[in-house]
Formats: sequence, structure tokens, C-alpha cells
Amino acid sequence: MSTGAETPPLPDEPDRLVLHARDVEFDWSSLDLHWIPGEPFATHVINVLHLLLPEGERWFVEVFKQAVPHITDEELRQQVLGFIGQEAVHAEAHAGVLDHMDAHGLDPTPYVEQIAWMFRVVLGDRDLDGRREWAWLRTRLAVVAGIEHYTAVLGQWVLDARKLDEAGADPTMLDLLRWHGAEEVEHRAVAYDLFMHLDGGYPRRALAMGVAATALAVLWVRGVRFLVANDPYLRGRIGGERPRARWALRDGRRGLIPHLARLAGAIPEYLRRKYHPSHYGSTSQAVAYLASSPAARAAEAAEQGAHR
Repeated sequence: MSTGAETPPLPDEPDRLVLHARDVEFDWSSLDLHWIPGEPFATHVINVLHLLLPEGERWFVEVFKQAVPHITDEELRQQVLGFIGQEAVHAEAHAGVLDHMDAHGLDPTPYVEQIAWMFRVVLGDRDLDGRREWAWLRTRLAVVAGIEHYTAVLGQWVLDARKLDEAGADPTMLDLLRWHGAEEVEHRAVAYDLFMHLDGGYPRRALAMGVAATALAVLWVRGVRFLVANDPYLRGRIGGERPRARWALRDGRRGLIPHLARLAGAIPEYLRRKYHPSHYGSTSQAVAYLASSPAARAAEAAEQGAHR
């Protein structure tokens, strides 16, 4: 079977990187609950990622661990192991933000428990054997590949999102988002290549993207509503109004959140027959940010010190 690795990267982009986890740490002691000043709606649109991603990334890790014994391409195996390490760190980094929310009177537990149920029960292991177990693993790998296309789109967006800097967004939060986004861009091809290596079927890939896109849209809307409703400073209303769908379009045009048109456009991109993740996003930009990220540099320095 194909590894999906035949498609070359974009011109002037680095070829396959050696992926490794960066054991980053962030200090949230001075973080405001509304870390984009004066923009509680945009803040909470992005805050949903802190609630949604940790459980999802822990699930990615478990699914990929089950796939590792089936990999026959050694280069891909190393990429998958690097992916597993990065995703495990991502989950824990965002969990720290949840503790900070709770300390500010916004308990994320009810929503996070719903997300955990979806990944652990709806998409979790089942009492299957033989061909049915193998098919369920490949289906879940297809779902991960679809989600990873979206995380790469979001990663590239936050690397480019200069309007967040202009709005005075908290620099530590920006570093978390951009470190994470850069690693999503860095490893954006791994899930797709793994699916192509173990399955490669277009119908399964297309159906899984439909499931992933629908679930992400529904969960994101529910997450924003949950955060606004439980924010002790907002009490369900922003400027006297409940959140409006048009606000997402407005803040997308302002560059404070991903534009809905870009998110919608990610679906036909992924469904192209000749799609490959290397055609979307900038590896060189991701690598450059990781070389300058305060958290990533501190993690690298600590790692080097530990080996002396």
C-alpha cells in the first residue's frame, strides 16, 4: 500500500522533518480570562480549542498506538512516533489553561466531560475482533486524518494572525497557540500518510471528513455558547446580547478568529483526489516560529542542560 509520501512538498519548503516533542511550560498566573482585551466573544471562540483539543489529542495518541504494529514503512513509523509524542504534550499544555479558567470561576468540566464521552465512548475501542476490529481502526484513522487537516489550517491561521498582536492579545497565550499551531503544520502529513499506508480508500476518507467537519462545527458552536453562558463576568450576554452567528463573520473579517469561509473551504480541499497535506501550509514558517518561540526555546535549553 502507498504511504501517501510520493507527493513532493511545495517548492522551497523543507522535506520531511524529524518530529520530536518539545516539553514546553507556560505560566498562566497573569492571564486574563478575556485575553484579547475588550474582545470576550473572539476570546471564547478560540478558548473552545482548550476544551476540545486535549481529549481529542489523547484519543489520537491511543488510536495511533494501536496502528503502530501494522506499519511496514520504517520512515513512516518514526514520523508516527514523533506525532504521538507531540500530541501527548499538546494535550497537557492546554489542560493548564483549563485549570486557569476554573480558578477564574469558569468551570469547564461539564463541557469537557461531553467531549471525553464522545472520544472515549462513541469513537473509543469496541468489543470487536478480526476484520471488524481492523475496519474500525482504519475508520478512526480516517477521522484523525480529517481532523488533522483542520488543525493544520488552524495552525497556519494563527501563525499568520497579526491582528491578534495588534489587538494586544496576551503574549503567553499567543505563544501557546503558535507553538501548537506550528507543530500542527510541522506534522500535518503524518495522519494522512498513515491512513493511506493502512487503507487509502477514497470513500472512507471522504465519509470521515464529513463526520469530522460536522462534529467540529457542532462542538465549536456548543463550546462558545457554554463559555459565554458560564463566564462569571458575562453571565450569558455580551453587551446585553446573547452571542450571534454574525459575530463570527465579523470577527473573522477583522482577523481575530479564523474566517468561516476558510474553514468551509478546507472540506473541498481535502476531498480532491490528488490532495496531500504538504500542499497546504508552510513548513518553513512553522520551523521558524518554533526556533523563536519562548516556550519552545526554554524547553530546548532545559533538554540540552539535562544531557550535559
